[in-house]
Amino acid sequence: MDQANYDLAVKLRHELHAHPELANQEVWTKAHLIKFLEDHSSLEIVDRGRWFYAIYHAGADRKNIAFRADIDAIPQPEYLDLPYASKIPGVSHKCGHEGHAASLAGFALEIDQYGADHNVFFLFQHAEETGDGAAEASVFIKENKIDEIFGYHNMNDVAFKAIGVRDGIIFSPSSGLVIHMEGAPSHASMPETGRNPAFAIAQLVNSLEDLTSPDQYKGRVLCSVIQIAVGERAFGSNASRGDLLLTVRATYEDDLNSLLRKIEDRAHHLADRDGLELTLEYVDAFPETRNHTESNDKVRRAAENLSFDLVELKDPIRSSEDFGYYTKLAPGAFFLIGNGEDYPAVHTKEYDFRDELIAVASDMFRELLRLQ
Repeated sequence: MDQANYDLAVKLRHELHAHPELANQEVWTKAHLIKFLEDHSSLEIVDRGRWFYAIYHAGADRKNIAFRADIDAIPQPEYLDLPYASKIPGVSHKCGHEGHAASLAGFALEIDQYGADHNVFFLFQHAEETGDGAAEASVFIKENKIDEIFGYHNMNDVAFKAIGVRDGIIFSPSSGLVIHMEGAPSHASMPETGRNPAFAIAQLVNSLEDLTSPDQYKGRVLCSVIQIAVGERAFGSNASRGDLLLTVRATYEDDLNSLLRKIEDRAHHLADRDGLELTLEYVDAFPETRNHTESNDKVRRAAENLSFDLVELKDPIRSSEDFGYYTKLAPGAFFLIGNGEDYPAVHTKEYDFRDELIAVASDMFRELLRLQ
């Protein structure tokens, strides 16, 4: 990566880090990225509201190759004493998305200055943390007839600057589920005259072990109890409403959907038994992120050509990534760049994106483009 472009990208990363914004609120972030590209390149900018992309035009008869970065932050305090520390209380870039965005912006400068044999699309996507960013922005694939798309995430437990790859599923699908049960209030001295959801919710929680028994599924399934909230702190009143919040994960989408249906069926049975109104809400839903073999092989060749260590991941990563919405519509691959095996994990208070990865990502993207 050109040193001047690297320096600009690092400066950009620090500016983004100081102004983090949560999913679907990335107003300053998007505007700052657009201004950066307008100030330092002649790329075409296409503003789609909560997300945008830039285009390098090589010709109508060339391939359309896309590269994507996420731009949102998370609801977590900064903690670290950094010269570019977050200026927004309770919000920080503890997942490194500002590094992903700076990597893609730096790569965009490289292509604008040195050219490419194909049309290149630089997609800056909102709301990855909630899973709805790529769901919304995936129209980009068909609208621009994208032939192939690539993205990356920085990751701990992988050697510094090493490239992590996996054929097939690399990130697991997941979904949040809010189960609301509502009965009827009564005085605490006459519980028989009311309908209290506590017993149905308790039985549902106790049944999760049976519902996740591994002999029912092709791969791993997980169900985490996030919150149980029943009634209020009023000792004279019998509880009449309650919420159970779950996060459900699986290796395969079929298993995820099967487990969700089983939980729904059990919730309906218990609610009907106790005369409770039941509502279900799905939040933070992520697909499986599945790599296409030919695209993933290009990632391997790119890493080898650039003399980066290659790490073949044995199992899918348990956490989720919404990049899978794109690879359902076009060939592509998502890879990892290592933070270092002993480096603090993303989403922890000690974590900060490592600037050196910007050049690694930019060089990988350029090599992937050369391999088309």
